[in-house]
Amino acid sequence: MRSAHMGRDKGTPGAGLHQEGNEMALRRTRRLLAVVLAAGLGATLSVMTMTAHAAAAGCQVSYTVSSQWQGGFGASVAVTNLGDPINGWTLRWSFGAGQTVGQAWNATVTQSGAAVTAAGVSYNAALATGASASFGFNGTWTGSNPVPTGFTLNNVACTGSTTTTPATSPPTTKPTTTPTTAPTTAPPNGTPPARTVRVYWLKPTDKAFDQRYPDGITSVMKEAQRFFKAQLGKTFTLNNPVVEVVNGLHDTNWYITNNCTGSDHYWCVVDNGQRELQQRFGADSRWINVEEVSAEETNKSGGGGGNGWVLLSGHDADGAAGVNGPINRWYGGMVHELGHAFGLPDATSTDGTCMSASLYDYPNCTFSQTQKNGILNGPFASFLS
Repeated sequence: MRSAHMGRDKGTPGAGLHQEGNEMALRRTRRLLAVVLAAGLGATLSVMTMTAHAAAAGCQVSYTVSSQWQGGFGASVAVTNLGDPINGWTLRWSFGAGQTVGQAWNATVTQSGAAVTAAGVSYNAALATGASASFGFNGTWTGSNPVPTGFTLNNVACTGSTTTTPATSPPTTKPTTTPTTAPTTAPPNGTPPARTVRVYWLKPTDKAFDQRYPDGITSVMKEAQRFFKAQLGKTFTLNNPVVEVVNGLHDTNWYITNNCTGSDHYWCVVDNGQRELQQRFGADSRWINVEEVSAEETNKSGGGGGNGWVLLSGHDADGAAGVNGPINRWYGGMVHELGHAFGLPDATSTDGTCMSASLYDYPNCTFSQTQKNGILNGPFASFLS
């Protein structure tokens, strides 16, 4: 489906349009990875007496600096519970070089001096044995940005092994758990409610699962949700999970080349992805649909938005995941394309609104009063609350 206005945005920033097809050069930064390695993959239940058992505790943490620029960085953290199941988790660490935490997603993150505390939220607070929770944040640094070296989960050091403490209560049956794997294609709670924003990361068959993508896209969507609320007094509803990971039916080359015989290859990838989502999941006007496809024909593939859709190709997915560019560029891009999805046209000049090239200055762009009225009185106004 190609709408009458899909925000093709093929102009340059100076022309007041969101440039998607021929992306600006962005500094690629070295990703830093620190993993607290586990000595074992699970916790062992030990029977101490006929009426009591030993409680096992242990954890593994992966802390990744997924993107870094002068004075700022993005980080992804994954914590795995190696011990007995827990309901409610708190991860703690300390920074060693004066780093500070800013906006976070998928956890409540606070900081006092060098000490940082991250607590699980409602949808990821329970961790079975072997289960993991992932969250991320943006931060600032000066001088250097070393990764933390020590973590605790619920006041137990994450050493990659488990410890046991005596328990006095009668033994209970340990829940059966399975190893954590990439999410399945189907949303876990069935079809999402209507009048929500439905978000898909479409992963071709030759693209390995990478948690940075659903985490990063979730961050971008939540920032856009916050921005709409601040600008309009209302905002859209996201689902749980925010991102549906779609295991595509084809390899990357298929999404680039299928039905792509004309001279304009700008839309090929996102059109192929959109058709697949419509056929497999019934993606239609019941939702605002946001598609991010991890496929791209270099310097040709692009994307846009309009009539209830946001269609984005590989460089936007990479940006959200922290693979390229400062995250604010991708925040601004999503706000811009959601503006199209809700019915707004491009601004006619670079005017400080996010519907112009001012999106590149995000968060220093806004919706004008006319644009606000256009959303609040537009075809998808009922999606806002």
